Amino acid sequence: MRQLFPHCYCKVSRQGSTAIEAALIMPVYLLFIFVLLEFGHAMMINNTIRSACRDGARIGTVEGTSTQMVQQRVEEVLGSAVNPMHVQVFVKNADAFDDGTPPATSDGIEELPDLELREAETRQLFVVRAKVPYQDVAILPVNLPLIGPFLQGVELAGQTFMRHE
Repeated sequence: MRQLFPHCYCKVSRQGSTAIEAALIMPVYLLFIFVLLEFGHAMMINNTIRSACRDGARIGTVEGTSTQMVQQRVEEVLGSAVNPMHVQVFVKNADAFDDGTPPATSDGIEELPDLELREAETRQLFVVRAKVPYQDVAILPVNLPLIGPFLQGVELAGQTFMRHE
């Protein structure tokens, strides 16, 4: 075998280079994996919230259903993914959006008047909204130095508009 440096008589030791390379790459790799897991978990919870609102709104369209029954159904569906104690569920009168204009912000939906579905009129538009603070459902602690400031105040939410029958 031909030597690359024939004038050099010393043997270069490469022992430990793999450990050093792994020590440099492993934190970045693990951060990437944890971010993927956390993002996937957040998407799963967001889809569950939307599904729970849709399911609760379907129940709310039937005559004789109360607002309490809708809220319980939303919390029941969300119970598979989220602790129901952290979830806020709203059933609001959405007649303000009956002309087809969508709400400008989610805060606008929460400021709508509450609605008791037993007293709702036929064809009355209502909205079922649920939200949960991200810090209450995160897998990793959100107070980590690099990640924490970006996740403070983030909420996962979903809503469904339907008409009462």
